[in-house]
Amino acid sequence: MFPPDLGGPATYVPSLGRFLVERGHEVRVLAFCSDPAPAGYPFSVETIHSGSLPTRYLKAFWRVLRTAGWADVVYVQEHLALLHVIAARLRFRKVVIRIMVDGAWEISHRKGWCKGDTITQFQGKGYGFKVGLARFLQRRWWGMCGRIICCSDFLRGILTDSYGVSPNKAVTVLNAYHGPEASDVPENRDEARVRLGLDPGLRYAMTACRLMGWKRVDGIIRAIAMLPDDVHLLVAGDGDQLEPWRALAQELGVEARVHFLGNVPHAQIPLHIRASDVFILNSEYEGLSHTLLEVQALGTPMVASGVCGNPEVVEDGVNGLLVDPDDPKTAEVALRRILDNPELAQQFVQASFERAGRFDRDLTFSRVEVILRENARDGSE
Repeated sequence: MFPPDLGGPATYVPSLGRFLVERGHEVRVLAFCSDPAPAGYPFSVETIHSGSLPTRYLKAFWRVLRTAGWADVVYVQEHLALLHVIAARLRFRKVVIRIMVDGAWEISHRKGWCKGDTITQFQGKGYGFKVGLARFLQRRWWGMCGRIICCSDFLRGILTDSYGVSPNKAVTVLNAYHGPEASDVPENRDEARVRLGLDPGLRYAMTACRLMGWKRVDGIIRAIAMLPDDVHLLVAGDGDQLEPWRALAQELGVEARVHFLGNVPHAQIPLHIRASDVFILNSEYEGLSHTLLEVQALGTPMVASGVCGNPEVVEDGVNGLLVDPDDPKTAEVALRRILDNPELAQQFVQASFERAGRFDRDLTFSRVEVILRENARDGSE
């Protein structure tokens, strides 16, 4: 994934690319991207921007096969990575893969093969041939990689405990924050609302995500319906749940209070965060959310589902509140608590500023660079 598309990888890839170029490395990016020709980067970007999903993966295979011979190491950011990894290995290049999700669960959840079970419920449970095949193939492409970088301790635990990956092979490197700091967004809340055309007299909650089922924006909409009429929701992102969730807002009578913004350009996301009174991420799954890191750095109080990697960013009652993604009432209570208590909201913001150093770009990217160097040295064939 690559900008202007939204999502954690689309944020991570250009930032890491810039870092590696600054450190004297040559970088080429091959990405799934809606823009056929992204410009303004200190490295080349080749995109796959059209076609069905199988067609795009086949295109990726041939382009990796064509390009990988140039590289010393191939760094894969795609969790359904079989074809990418095979292509790189056919060119006798070592591969490092970065894991943001259990890919077998992600595809099983999307296809309805695991009965809607969460990623935690999925581990160690039998579901039939299709899920078994997905797990088998994932083990195969992980086995072809020299190192697996996990973006959270939660996810590393799945690899080592559920899939038997060696603890020496799977390593946690927390996601880096590589966006603007609070001081880089000069507008205060009211000024940001003026720029965005938002009503200064309302209270706004915001969420930003791909509109996929496990992101559970439906739970946020249900929470909004329980809150006073002056509380509105901004939803940045697009996906296959847009129309069902729009219909839900209409069914609950809050269609005028739920604003689906589509794929907001990356450059405008910080302004939307600054304009909001609270940010909420209600997903059933997150490896370790880049979006929460951005909100943490920009000074807006956070509510997040207490699952997976989210508690590694948001400590309940310290720098935000954690909720149950399956219980909209918990989201309603948390949102109300922050919206009705500006002093508490400011305490959370200050605590977030103090915790942000764990996700420093130079610290985390330097660890990635070391891993890539080790594999490039071992794999130059």
